[in-house]
Amino acid sequence: MRRSLVIFVKEPRPGRVKTRLARDIGAVDAAWWFRHQSARLIRRLAAGRRWHSVLAVTPDGEGLASRVWPAGIARWPQGRGNLGARMARALTGMPPGPVIVVGADILAVTPGHIAEGFRLLGRYDAVLGPATDGGYWMIGLKRGGRPAPAGLLGEVRWSSAHTLADAVASLAPLDIGYAATLRDVDTADDLQR
Repeated sequence: MRRSLVIFVKEPRPGRVKTRLARDIGAVDAAWWFRHQSARLIRRLAAGRRWHSVLAVTPDGEGLASRVWPAGIARWPQGRGNLGARMARALTGMPPGPVIVVGADILAVTPGHIAEGFRLLGRYDAVLGPATDGGYWMIGLKRGGRPAPAGLLGEVRWSSAHTLADAVASLAPLDIGYAATLRDVDTADDLQR
């Protein structure tokens, strides 16, 4: 059994990524920021050997063939469905062992944060890393113990103040540990902070 870190990325095309940020700074600048922020984060988190890193890409064909992302890291197509369906597939579809999923727009996430998430999965069935806006930047499952709930991430109100609470509800009856609270970047104000 191995630890898997799945980093969710979207092909960085203007108008396709960071649409709320794009309203503030423009679609081209938002795509440029996401592309460079994501590449830095991927290199930082995938550098060690403490876990197996995978890029979960979308759109599938374009993401699998893309030259935007650092080479040498396994890629996995996110597939169809809303964000919850795609994340649930990643959480349950990786090889046996604990799995953590993160997005690529969290400036402050470090390998230490990921290591803490895996440590928490040694004591809990699931882990969440809350975000300051009511969402979350990390979700993980221990796997090998209790099975993932059938409704995992099925009824989450995405991009809202309810996102974390809805994710917690979808994880019932699993025991949940909480990692550090971090800030994601959705607006120009978030970027300045």
